[in-house]
Amino acid sequence: MAMAANPGGETRSASGSGFLYWLRIFLFEDGRFHVPLRLAALVTFAIFLGTSFLTGWTKSTTDFPNYYTGAVLVRQGQPLRKFYDWTWFARPMNSAAKRAEMGTYSAQTPLTMLPMVPLAGFPPQRAKQIWIGCNLILLCAAIWLMSRMTRVRPESIWLLAFCGFYSLRNNFVLGQYYVFLLFLLTLAFYCIRGKKLWLSGVLSGIAFGLKLYGGPLALYFVARRQWKALLGMIATCLLLAGLAIALFGAADVRFYATQILPRSLDSGPVDAYSPWNPTFTTVLRHAFVSDVELNPHPLWPAPGLYFFLRSFVATVIVIFLALGTGRRAASERHDFAWFVIGAMLLSTSVGSYAFVILLLPVVLLLEEAGPREGAFLVVSYVLLGLPLHPVALFPKVWLLVALFVIAGMASCRELPWESVVTGLAFAATVGLFTAERQMLNYASEPAQKFERVGAREGAIFSSYPVITQAGVFYQSIGKNQFVLRWLHENRDEELVFTGNALLPRPAADGRSVEFELVGEPGSKRMQFDPVTRETVVLPGEAPGDWVHSVVSPNGKWVAFERAQDGPTRVWLREMASGEERELTGGNCNSFAPAWDLDSKSFIFASDCGRGFGLPALYRARVEGSGN
Repeated sequence: MAMAANPGGETRSASGSGFLYWLRIFLFEDGRFHVPLRLAALVTFAIFLGTSFLTGWTKSTTDFPNYYTGAVLVRQGQPLRKFYDWTWFARPMNSAAKRAEMGTYSAQTPLTMLPMVPLAGFPPQRAKQIWIGCNLILLCAAIWLMSRMTRVRPESIWLLAFCGFYSLRNNFVLGQYYVFLLFLLTLAFYCIRGKKLWLSGVLSGIAFGLKLYGGPLALYFVARRQWKALLGMIATCLLLAGLAIALFGAADVRFYATQILPRSLDSGPVDAYSPWNPTFTTVLRHAFVSDVELNPHPLWPAPGLYFFLRSFVATVIVIFLALGTGRRAASERHDFAWFVIGAMLLSTSVGSYAFVILLLPVVLLLEEAGPREGAFLVVSYVLLGLPLHPVALFPKVWLLVALFVIAGMASCRELPWESVVTGLAFAATVGLFTAERQMLNYASEPAQKFERVGAREGAIFSSYPVITQAGVFYQSIGKNQFVLRWLHENRDEELVFTGNALLPRPAADGRSVEFELVGEPGSKRMQFDPVTRETVVLPGEAPGDWVHSVVSPNGKWVAFERAQDGPTRVWLREMASGEERELTGGNCNSFAPAWDLDSKSFIFASDCGRGFGLPALYRARVEGSGN
């Protein structure tokens, strides 16, 4: 039987049967099956155009309106820090994107919306059509570039992308960002192969500035001693930082760097415990940190262990990437692919659409993989691009970990044991140091000191409490919109309106609640009467902000917010003596205090231990109030 050497140095039969044989035919077809493969590619491409692409073209869905609204706000010159306020963002979302549903710019970089700015002059759906049309062209370009860098034919790469259908579909149906990132990273490596290192660094810097995914490539350039690429990346990042400062001002960019970015790297953008965000950080938080609403039954409530393991695992990943890169057993393409997988593994926010990025490292690794490794790479990509169950077991995280380990196995085998031991000891030291600091913050968070109010399993947003004679009202998130909730008579009742109900505040009669209703045809000032259950429109405009300082009903205390170059915290001042004391701590925000009618306690909102700007409610009892 004739034998031929494969790219990985193993042998494979030139004829035969079985899965591994047909997989090699699928990837490295030698002409005998050219027509069937091309026909399959054309048929699946037509199916994709008639389903996913057509749906994205004709229907307005999240997430594109979030990016589009951000771009409109840039053109209007709005302050960047407001973008990250879920409540504030609902207003421009309604007017710019013509959607009464809520949206968010949470966890995006200051320049994520930049590619959308030229599209912000078009109507929302037309802008989305232009965006997904451009993404279709970029997807084809990325596939062509991958075929130029490997022996894998473009029709085979497309069929592989199509097999990860769920990830590919969501990029076009939702108008997402990750096909664009796939193209940037593919072009960056194409430039490395062409010895255009400076341009590769520029492209990596753009990917980092827009979505942070290019960040680990700086370490790749250092490990491979590609100094021109590193300088190009640094220069691009500096230019993008300067652009962000020019657009938003230094204070708002510093706000992102000190408040938004650390929180995003800590807990991700929305639900820090949700299995639908398949990251190793979420696995650890889900296992070891308790939250009465989002994670009431952890595997073992041990937050100190969580803080240690989170830093330890992230440091181990970075150390092995740095030590394993440039080894004799690994090529340039292997190391680049390994770093892209590592970047995905380090991410704290991974939606279903993000896995399309893995098409690049999988194709690059296939060029050098043996039959069994190649089968694992293909099957892993296909599975990561599909919905996997049970979600609660985080199957995609373990599959991504396996992909990272298999990809780096050859490089790590060459590491001296002394380097491995030293690296693990360093990672453990970093983990212990970080855990100690984080536990100090954790101990001062409201959840460790105060009573939770209105706790409901699965609630991700409870804020802006209002206390009247009829009970406690507060703003919450219902089904795709902001609603009011009403705590009274041992009940927690949801009040749904036609539009987003924002920023409740007490009415003059002492029992009703006023609020802003954002929807078609705009914003209205409303009042809900809990006795008659009637809602009426009030004259004038609704206040655009909440109350930051409130006096107790007996006039003895003031509860107020204070932010001193850091998180917002709640303070208490005694009126008679002027004495002030800080009540809340942690690297998180506490705000919107509202006094109970007896002046013995007040309710406030805090996003500690949760996604940025997604608070829960707590009650602080005041010492010396006679309670």
